[in-house]
Parts: sequence; C-alpha cells; structure tokens
Amino acid sequence: MTHSVLLVEDDKGIATVITEALREEGYDVTTCESIARRDALLADGGFDVMLTDVILEDGDGLASIDVVRECAPDMPVIVLSAQNTLDTAVRASDSRAFEYFPKPFDLDELTQAVRQAVANRPSVSNGGESDEGALPLIGRSPAMQGVYRMITRVLRNDLTVLVTGESGTGKELVAEAIHELGARKTGPFIAVNMAAIPHDLLESELFGHERGAFTGAVSQQIGKFEQANGGTLFLDEIGDMPAEAQTRLLRALQSGRIRRVGGRQEIGVDVRIIAATNRDLAPMIADGRFREDLYYRLNVVPIHLPPLRERREDIAALVRHFLVQAATEGLPRRQIGEDAIARLAVRQWPGNVRELRNVVFRLALLAREDVIDASTVEDCVPAETSGGEAPIRDGFESALGEWLAINGPSQGTLYHAALASFEKPLFEHALRETDGNQLRAAQLLGINRNTLRKRLSELRIAPESFVKRR
Repeated sequence: MTHSVLLVEDDKGIATVITEALREEGYDVTTCESIARRDALLADGGFDVMLTDVILEDGDGLASIDVVRECAPDMPVIVLSAQNTLDTAVRASDSRAFEYFPKPFDLDELTQAVRQAVANRPSVSNGGESDEGALPLIGRSPAMQGVYRMITRVLRNDLTVLVTGESGTGKELVAEAIHELGARKTGPFIAVNMAAIPHDLLESELFGHERGAFTGAVSQQIGKFEQANGGTLFLDEIGDMPAEAQTRLLRALQSGRIRRVGGRQEIGVDVRIIAATNRDLAPMIADGRFREDLYYRLNVVPIHLPPLRERREDIAALVRHFLVQAATEGLPRRQIGEDAIARLAVRQWPGNVRELRNVVFRLALLAREDVIDASTVEDCVPAETSGGEAPIRDGFESALGEWLAINGPSQGTLYHAALASFEKPLFEHALRETDGNQLRAAQLLGINRNTLRKRLSELRIAPESFVKRR
C-alpha cells in the first residue's frame, strides 16, 4: 500500500531534497508552500502524515495546527524548524507533534520518523501554551538541539532523568525546564545539592527524621522527598552521594516509599526524580564508589549538556540575555559590539555559562561607555583566563607553516591540499569526543550526517575504532 505524505515547506531546495528521499522510500508526496494551500489540500483528501515548516509565507505553521487537527485529528504531524529554540521544541510538543526536527536535520532520521509515524498512530494528549519568557535555556546551536528534543520527550511522562555535563553548563536549568513545562508544574520543585550537605546529615535531609532520632534532633523534620510530594525532586551532584545514602535512595526509588530516620512507619511519596552530575560515573562504578544498580535506576533518560566551548555560536545570544538580566538587577543598561562578542567567543570558558554570566555582569558594571567594545573586555577580563584570540591564531599559523615546509604543495593546489590535511584530524577529533557516535559527531561539526559518512569513507576513517571499550 502506498502511503501519502503532505509536505508544507516554502524553501524549494529543502522541499526537493525531502520529496526525493521520501519518494525513494515509496511514499506519495504532495508539496505546498503556504497554510492556505495546506488547508485546501487537507479538505480535499486525507494524508497519512504531514511534515510542516514553522515559518511559512502566510503565517505560523505551528500556530495553525488546530485547523489541521479539525480536518485530520489522527494524522501524525512532523515539525521542521529553523527557529531552533527550546520554545519552538516545546510548542511542537504542545501541538502534539509526532516528532520535531531542527534544521539542518539528518535525512535518514527524518525518513525513519515518517516510517514510524505511518506505522504507529500517536496517542493524543492535551497541551498548553508555553511562556517563552519562562524558558531559561538559550541557544540555537546544533549541540543544544538534541537537548531541547530530549526535554520535550520527557514532559508528558514521569521517567527518571540523569543530566550530565561540566560545572556551569546549566544542569539545574534543564531540571527546572522539565518541571515548569511538564505535567508536574503545579507541584513543588525541590533541589538538593549532595556536595553541599555533610554526609552524616544527608539521610536526614532527604528522608527527614523523628524527634530524638539522634543527638540534636529536638523536633520532627520533614525531608526533601516529602516536601517534593506531587512535584519534582532534583538531586544535584549525585556522584558525591555516600554509599550508605545510595542504598536508601535506591530503595526509595524502587518502592516509592521512604522512612524517616528514627521512624518506624513507611511513607508513600509521589515524586519525579531528576539527578545531575559533573562526574563520569562509569569509573566510580568500577571502583565501587557508586552503585551500578542505582546508576541504571537514575539513567532512564540521559540528557548531556555540552560545554560552552562546543556551542560558541550561542555566546552572542547568551551575552545579550545576561545584559538584559543585569539591567533588571540594577546594573547599568548596556549594549555590546560585535568586536567584543568576537573577543568573548574565543575564550575557553572552563566555567561554562555560569562563568560567562559573571563576566557579562562584571562588564555591565565596569564599562565606561553604554556600548561594550573589545577594549573594555580586555580591561575587565583577567588575561590569564582569557584564552585569547592571539595564541589560538598564532598556534594555527605556526602549525600551517610547519606543514607547508614539509609538504610544499605545488602552485594552485594549496587550498585543497591544506583542507584535506586538516579535515582528517578534525573528523577524528569529533569522533573521539563523541565516542564514535556519528550523529553526535556531525552535530558537533555542524554538518549533515550523510556528509560526514561520505567524507569518513573517502578519508578511510573507521568510526567504530573510536568507540571506547568499557
């Protein structure tokens, strides 16, 4: 049986690529460029699945999804968008989209999603309007798109989430977004930093204690689990949890019941668990410092936050956001020049987004002019932490000079010879950073996965050789 697909896309190049790919898979594809034409086609006949862009020539494709639902309530809708923000991903989820693909997308993944949409009619759930001003995560880089998509996939369920990433990448912001945008948003959000609580008090902090349970327990205390009942409990720095507390936490997660320290009665709790860590838990499991069964209980849905150095294209948006935030907190209202943003974009940012925020607030306070320029950045940011542009440029130029001295390409071949020499170690670095995962490597490089596969074959690079053996 031939299945029919309606493609609503006003970019003719993208429409052609998608149409050819789907027709090769045996689908009957009808295309249009506007909401008006879409509605006319839906009125004339049924389609098995619809793919739609968000920004169309006559309106917002997502805002008018209700019209689509009236014509074809059971038809799966796949959303494509160049407006790659968390808000767009959430709007797609709230519109009951079967899948959401930020542009540029992987064509293989898109065709697979169409195949799944045709085979499985999605369940329909009620969604609500999202408040863009309440969304704390910022960035449209490919590295952040996977984060947004994973967030939207856990909003309508209570699966346990493990957020990983370096310090300062925004792990608590991910937890807050899942809570505020999800089904538990009317309940409490309780955050606990495991590293900030003395080990001998951690169980009391989590599960509470009865009066007289230990020296100093002069009254009953309600623990974080009970405080979070009906909502979300965020366990930050879970890798710092002592072994004894890990055992009690595992039992609470398995049974949904806790017992206060010194208490005899078990108490049922209804909480969603989101855990986070900046540590690599695998070697901790091997060393016996972290329970393997607890790890699997927590790592139901993993979300990894990329460091800021892997999403430099987001720095400009983050800087402008923090300048607005600084002004609302009483600091002078500033703007920033492109030269200053360029200066900030070459830093290494070991403290990630948290460090960037602190630097922007410092610039807002100390700048002498309303517009922050590169010289202000140099004056206000310590040189030893700048990771400046000159050392990076000098390093590249030095390496290029050595390569030219050794290889000496002939006249007219310099560009292609140098590019080919640089491309292979770059791809190998991306595969090494992503543990041989081609999709993540392509996202890191900012290219299509099909392009990556082709170049890996041409450069004779075996991605499986970069998979870490555990």
